[in-house]
Amino acid sequence: MAKLARGARRNIPPTAYLRVYEPLRAFSDEEQLLIAAQREGGREAFETQEVVDSLERVTRLVSDPFPHATAERFRTLHYPGANGLTVAYYCPDQLATRATLAAEQLNGTMRPQLLEVLVPDPARAANAERLVHEDFAEDVARLHTRSATWGIPFGWFVLLREDDHCEIVEDGERIVSVRLCAPTAQALERARYAAASLAVHAPELDMLDDLTGLSEWLQLFHPESIVELDYGRTAELVWPDDSPHDIRLGIESLAEGDMLGAAASYRRLASRWLKVRQLARAS
Repeated sequence: MAKLARGARRNIPPTAYLRVYEPLRAFSDEEQLLIAAQREGGREAFETQEVVDSLERVTRLVSDPFPHATAERFRTLHYPGANGLTVAYYCPDQLATRATLAAEQLNGTMRPQLLEVLVPDPARAANAERLVHEDFAEDVARLHTRSATWGIPFGWFVLLREDDHCEIVEDGERIVSVRLCAPTAQALERARYAAASLAVHAPELDMLDDLTGLSEWLQLFHPESIVELDYGRTAELVWPDDSPHDIRLGIESLAEGDMLGAAASYRRLASRWLKVRQLARAS
């Protein structure tokens, strides 16, 4: 299965994820039972299974990209605690909800004929019947995972710093992913500081709205949660990556009125990610 997953990853567009992991007590009794039943698998086994499941969905004989499983699955993050011991945090995959939202977002961005091939109306109708609408509405309101393909939104880098907890996942000599993590309280403080600086010195930048949205999103979760930036296969294209440092330096330069320093930081950042976007157009 691991070999199949490695091959599949190479054919999937590089996708990064911003996730929020909550402590066990933030979940219902039913969810805690599901978490306890899944603890044995481990994070990398989860990621491998996710890639294999994705491949199976897109290669079905009858076109239907939606997941059919109903039981929620949870990623586990082990984050260093104050006493030196790691503490487990959990992120529900919410795959059915995310797949439904992704299919809806294709409307208006794709020709109807192509959309019908990729997401046929019968598959869409069957997926709607499988959804528990109360659970779907709750997941939409508190979606734990955000994703970005062929790049990472610059606002995400505001939440993390280069000296935060970092995990590099490798397969032989190849980087599979890089994951930066920090407490949501720190991430919120960073987002608010950056938003305040932008509001005063560069209110026209789209990042101001992005940071406002990220701050509102992070406040939906337990105050002791952990936020994770998972580069995914994007790490292969940019790591080692100075983006968190460049974003921080740019924001600090703005706050100090150093417009030249802020512009230089932005140029480094934009140049780095322009290369990734050019690869997207080339593919």
